Amino acid sequence: MGDPRGFLKIKRNTAEYRPVCERIKDYRHVAPLRVENKSQEQASRCMDCGTPFCHSACPVGNYIPEWNDLVFHGHWEQALGLLSGTNNLPEITGRVCPSLCEYGCVLGINDDPVTIRENELAIVEYGFKHDLIKPGISPKRTGKVVAVIGSGPAGLSAADQLNRAGHKVIVFERDQKIGGILRYGIPDFKLEKTVLDRRINIWKKEGIEFKAGINVGVDYSVEKLLKKFEAIVLCGGSRVPRDLKIEGRDLPGIYFAMDYLAQSNRRVSGEKMLPGQVIDAQGKQVVVIGGGDTGADCVGTAHRQKAACVVQVEVLPEPSKCRTNNMPWPTYPMIFKTTSSHEEGGQRHWAVSTKRFIGENNAVKSLECVKVVFEKDEKGCQQVKEVPGSGFTLAADLVIIAAGFLHPEHTGLLEKLKVEFDQRGNVKADFDYKTSLDKVFCAGDMRRGQSLVVWAISEGRRAARAVDKYLMGESFLPLI
Repeated sequence: MGDPRGFLKIKRNTAEYRPVCERIKDYRHVAPLRVENKSQEQASRCMDCGTPFCHSACPVGNYIPEWNDLVFHGHWEQALGLLSGTNNLPEITGRVCPSLCEYGCVLGINDDPVTIRENELAIVEYGFKHDLIKPGISPKRTGKVVAVIGSGPAGLSAADQLNRAGHKVIVFERDQKIGGILRYGIPDFKLEKTVLDRRINIWKKEGIEFKAGINVGVDYSVEKLLKKFEAIVLCGGSRVPRDLKIEGRDLPGIYFAMDYLAQSNRRVSGEKMLPGQVIDAQGKQVVVIGGGDTGADCVGTAHRQKAACVVQVEVLPEPSKCRTNNMPWPTYPMIFKTTSSHEEGGQRHWAVSTKRFIGENNAVKSLECVKVVFEKDEKGCQQVKEVPGSGFTLAADLVIIAAGFLHPEHTGLLEKLKVEFDQRGNVKADFDYKTSLDKVFCAGDMRRGQSLVVWAISEGRRAARAVDKYLMGESFLPLI
């Protein structure tokens, strides 16, 4: 430990966002990269604590205290080696991860935690800047061919690990470009797609084959899939959105968040849109239903499309500004968060239930809402109750439903494979990520339900090890 008193001398200093008036005019990342000496300064705050809870909080098991110490001493290349050993996409998690590790930081008990996520980003970007991240030498090939279905974070991580093990890996993606939710679900102001393409190009040179624009189960038969490949990894994500089945739902002007975000990302990348199918917030009164990160992404996108006004509503009550007794350290707390999108404008309403959509001239014009409270019944279960006389309306020309996802799409590939599902409708897989079918594995949101990018990466890595062991009898890939 270079400076055991670093956390006493240096206060937490996060990256600064670009001015709101500037950044809402484009889709470039909201925050420029932090200069290297600032990252070294922030890394000095890591306490080298006896029991680093940041490890257990991180789904990929990053060696956080170790690479913080290396960064502080200027040993960037060694830090990059440690980081790359546990995370296939640190340049992604360094930008979009909600930093589970930071909420487990021991320093966070009575002070601001270490800027772990930004330190991680600094390490990987140092690697790219100094040409330290290059295509690796292909290992001895096993002769085994593995199909990975879906190119989101779980699929990409699984493919990378399996390729490192020496297997021939072919990644199938039904969209026109590789990346899944990383490309189509996350706006460029949080994740510019050049960052994703940079990594994919490295993997191509390392031997991974990517086949975009192929919907397996439709364009590519299940029979051919099962015959050609020694193992198959399903990483298709959780794409069936949770809907609001209320009066007026069929009115024009109401869309799911993923449809809105995916189309916006396609427009930003230059893909052509069919006339009459463009979802544009320009000059409109926008209401986003759902208070999570996806809803916040919709808010930021609407700002950049020059919406007249943006309102976000959430049925849950407003979270606490700090930890409460039922969210003690080092658990991940459900506390109030203000994202870069919220800083750009708009209103947020909590504890609001949408009762019905009201239309005019065959288009949505407003929402009828009511305030709600959460009370426990005699069994201790939470019950949602409407507050009498609290009804109100919100004007809306465009409504975006960002209420989460239910489970993966069953029609098509999964239906034709005849895999078993769990009670939630996700693909059922055992401890080794194996489905009810021989040689068919599953990882990511398709298996565990809607979750975080970092959890998808962890799932992909673990599934890859299980596949490698299935094919070879043993595996030298890491457990996480």
